[in-house]
Amino acid sequence: MVITQTELTGVKRYRSGKVRDIYQIGDNLLIIATDRLSAFDVVLPDGIPDKGRVLNLLSVFWFEKFRHFVPNHLITADVDKFPPDVLKYRTILRDRSMLVKKTQPLPVECVVRGYLAGSAWDDYQRTNCVCGIKLPPGLKQAEKLPEPIFTPATKAQSGHDENITEDEMAKMVGEEITKNIRRIAIELYQQASKYALSRGIIIADTKFEFGLHQGKLILIDEVFTPDSSRFWSAKDYQVGISPPSFDKQFVRDYLIALGWNRRPPAPRLPAEVIAGTSARYREVLKLLTDIQLKD
Repeated sequence: MVITQTELTGVKRYRSGKVRDIYQIGDNLLIIATDRLSAFDVVLPDGIPDKGRVLNLLSVFWFEKFRHFVPNHLITADVDKFPPDVLKYRTILRDRSMLVKKTQPLPVECVVRGYLAGSAWDDYQRTNCVCGIKLPPGLKQAEKLPEPIFTPATKAQSGHDENITEDEMAKMVGEEITKNIRRIAIELYQQASKYALSRGIIIADTKFEFGLHQGKLILIDEVFTPDSSRFWSAKDYQVGISPPSFDKQFVRDYLIALGWNRRPPAPRLPAEVIAGTSARYREVLKLLTDIQLKD
């Protein structure tokens, strides 16, 4: 079953993003990860089977794994423990939703990069820097950086996020919060990278979101998913090329080859691209958590 839209009658819709539908239940929020897929900031007309389940199950896994290190917004992902108002939607909600604390989200994307890939590689080739951070000369594409770097960005409601410096971030959210986020984000990346590598996965880069709950900084949104991270197979990794990844790069490559102008409306995806993308999402879930979703 592919779910690209949700409508919970009688439950207040809080907002909808490119992928998630969010409902308000009392003082808390119900987040549903749909099977929608966006590429180049445009939502595509075709959903990807099991994508929402993968995003949700992975986020729950990481939230629980790192709860001892940093508090997060997860209350429960057990549908049977959800409020009575939504229990009639069990079939839709199971595996793809979580009940979370409502927070004041901070207006920044908190990006940690451990490898030279994507826009970081493009930036480095032009300037020998990544987001203004000076790096050693002579690095190659996909090469591991001497140490992870923190590169925040503004959160765009539409269009592309824009990279900012730590000083600019501090002006937006405060110096102390910026320092705490930088420390937490890099430590989370290092811990998760060590675990993922033991399962045959390289986390090249990732992004986090944080919010304030009762004045305290907590981790929110999603964590170490194929939508928020660049996952590579350790056995196939090579320096000097762009390694194949367990995410929507497969779709991006198809759209680039198609010559699409990256403006709405987006083209339909052929069945083999949909199936290939779904398989990549399910595979990374199995590798990292041992959870196997059937076709």
